[in-house]
Amino acid sequence: MAVERIPSGFLTGLRAGDVTPGTVQVVEVDGRSLCIGLTEDGEWGAIDNVCTHDGGVLGEGELDDNAVECPRHGGRFDLFTGRVLALPPVRPVRAYETRVEGDDVVVEL
Repeated sequence: MAVERIPSGFLTGLRAGDVTPGTVQVVEVDGRSLCIGLTEDGEWGAIDNVCTHDGGVLGEGELDDNAVECPRHGGRFDLFTGRVLALPPVRPVRAYETRVEGDDVVVEL
């Protein structure tokens, strides 16, 4: 799927109405693999999709409140800041501002 750039950020290809609260999804944006999530409280966040511990795919994990759990070894990262919330990872991942414009999910790279 082609992703077009808009002045206020990058479209992710996700439609807000198609995302279930409390879940994360993998999206490719401008050559980057991102883990984008929607909390049960309706807040959007995005982090790099690769666990800094061993390269696990974070977007295949689960979202608990604002914590994304890596499915490989249970490391957890904050969906909004990228900081490590649970070992084994010790290095954070990059986080990105995420919002909805119309029904499009948009990420600031």
